[in-house]
Amino acid sequence: MAHSIPVDVFRRELLDLLEETFEKTQGIYLDRGKSLFEILDALSPAQASTPISPAGNTLAGHAEHVGFYLGVLTDCMEQKPIGKIDWQESWKVKAVDEAAWSAVRERLRDAHRRTIRTIESLETWEGEDDIGAALAILAHTASHLGAILQAMHRV
Repeated sequence: MAHSIPVDVFRRELLDLLEETFEKTQGIYLDRGKSLFEILDALSPAQASTPISPAGNTLAGHAEHVGFYLGVLTDCMEQKPIGKIDWQESWKVKAVDEAAWSAVRERLRDAHRRTIRTIESLETWEGEDDIGAALAILAHTASHLGAILQAMHRV
């Protein structure tokens, strides 16, 4: 006997986890006030520009990379053709001033909004990359959020 998860149940649970990861803590897996946007909005440009690894990655770089990744995987969910991806380009942001830091966070918010709209619009979740891309977005962002939270002790 085949079992399936109703699409609305899967979507609701996924959106709850993404909301916790990006927007506001609900107590699913993060401590209060530790969502990505809450953390990034509390950082000054100087903090966001501090290298946190020997490779020179900064918190601003992490934010830019997450937004880039969202764009690529949302394209997959939307079944857009994906060419060669320049992942190095996604780490180009290093030091930011107030205007650049604001722009990085707004690009990330725009990518997040597009991802949420795409997830809300999927009716069957039968595309080759629908579930995999959505879960990868959640896992990848949570991984970077963890790195950012750890780096907060250094900046």
